[in-house]
This record gives sequence, structure tokens and C-alpha cells, in this order.
Amino acid sequence: MFIGEYTYLIDEKKRLAVPPKFRQLLKKKAVITRGLDQCLFLYPAKEWGSLAKKLSQLPLSQADARGFARLMLTGAMEVNFDNLGRILIPDYLKNYAFLKKKIVIAGVYNRIEIWDEIQWRKYQTKIEKEVGDIAERLKELGV
Repeated sequence: MFIGEYTYLIDEKKRLAVPPKFRQLLKKKAVITRGLDQCLFLYPAKEWGSLAKKLSQLPLSQADARGFARLMLTGAMEVNFDNLGRILIPDYLKNYAFLKKKIVIAGVYNRIEIWDEIQWRKYQTKIEKEVGDIAERLKELGV
């Protein structure tokens, strides 16, 4: 399980170090893709395989299903770790998530989210203001 929040720097060659705790869970290979809310998702290869299978089974006749599958699958790229535990973030993903220099790496149970620090702080502030309303809505789902 991925939990916690870490701040790292992305270097001029678009390499980003992944926290050692997370690397242990990811093993040697992972998949990075566009996420929701303008962040990136980083999945262990096995977890990505399960998600990709579910996405491939979405109905082609539904525009939302096609769009979501395209967002996730066409943006995906397998990444390997270098000797220093860094991954390369491709330009198209770096641009999608507005990644600048300071990056927040957040563990969210079965995935890792990669955020530009400024975008993360804005998102976090917004959610913190709405947490009571969100909790009320989640109560209906049994949370």
C-alpha cells in the first residue's frame, strides 16, 4: 500500500526520484500515465495490468468510456528506475501535469500520484475546505 506525501525536485533531464519506500513496492517496473485533476498516476506493473484490462472492457458505444480509456491508455508509458531510483517523465506527461521543479509524490493506496507542488497545494486547499461536505456524500457509500 502506498501512503504518505514527499517533495522532490525534477531535474533538467526530466528525471524524478521516487521515494525508496515506494520503489520497494513498485519493484523494477512501473507504468506512468495521465491521472485525474491534472496529476500523473504511477502504478506497479501488476496493478496497471488489472486496470488496463478493466479499461479494455468498457463499452465502445459510450463516449465517456471511450474518452476515459483513451486518456489513461494512450498516455501510459512503462518506466524503469535508474541506479539512483529515478524515472524519466516524458514531455507530454510533464506538460499535462504542469510539472515545473518542485514535485509532490503522494501515495494513494494502490497508486502514486505525481503533482506539481503549486497545483497540489491549490488542490489540497480546495479539498480541505470541502471535506465536511465530501464526508457527508461518502456516508451514502458506506464510508
